[in-house]
Amino acid sequence: MKTGMVILNYNDSDNTKKMLNQVKDYECLDKIIVVDNCSRDNSLEELKKYETKKVIVLENKKNKGYANGNNVGLKYLEANCDCDLVIISNPDVLVKESVIKELINDFEENEEISFLGPKILENGYIIEGWKCPNFWADLLSNITFIQRFSKKLLRYPKEYYNHSLTKVEVVHGCFFLARMKDFKKINYFDNHTFLYYEENILGKKAMNKGLETYVDCRVAVNHNLSLSVDKSLNKIKKYKILKSSQFYYEREYNNLNKVGMFFLKLFYYISLGIAYLTFWI
Repeated sequence: MKTGMVILNYNDSDNTKKMLNQVKDYECLDKIIVVDNCSRDNSLEELKKYETKKVIVLENKKNKGYANGNNVGLKYLEANCDCDLVIISNPDVLVKESVIKELINDFEENEEISFLGPKILENGYIIEGWKCPNFWADLLSNITFIQRFSKKLLRYPKEYYNHSLTKVEVVHGCFFLARMKDFKKINYFDNHTFLYYEENILGKKAMNKGLETYVDCRVAVNHNLSLSVDKSLNKIKKYKILKSSQFYYEREYNNLNKVGMFFLKLFYYISLGIAYLTFWI
């Protein structure tokens, strides 16, 4: 199956170059698209040095976020490369060619798979997909001392992942594969979020179209969490962006009413106030 990869870069050319050095000679990849998301450093100049017939570096003139930047790469692949599969990858991921080959093989053997992720090894944790957030999980995520409990609401039981291929609602956005035709069916990523919740929205869109998402629990990639994001945004700024995406998700994809939105925002402002006090103290 013809396979393309999209890597989004923002002020992180060192890691993106490491990623390219890792994957550019993988025979299982037919085309690699790097989208520079309007970096403020010399990323574009540095990454242009890697251009070949296989590696294409695109310049996004304005940074409209993760979803928009990846959509630029996806639409380039759609228009120019005729790929059956596409891989979305952060630049701070380590992945072996054997892992990609195994995931491609899953698609070849299982026509029902539309979206597929490996296990993600992240800061000592193993992430194998989760459920789409509901109102209660999102509400509780605003309360500091029970945030961990809110995350448990989204997890499947540990024994659920005993199968080689496990059906889930959401896969981690740092690295996953999809059939290009199915990405097109859901109109790619939703451009209305700048950062965060993209994979939750993607999971909802796939479910609404009757498309199935799986995790291959036999293979894994390593993810150095938020390496590029941490260099660009402080914690409070990241929290505000996260909650903006959360509100959009609840309003547009969970059809949350005005009363629910009121309580969601109330708990957010309380949490934000505590964060500001902690920051200044």
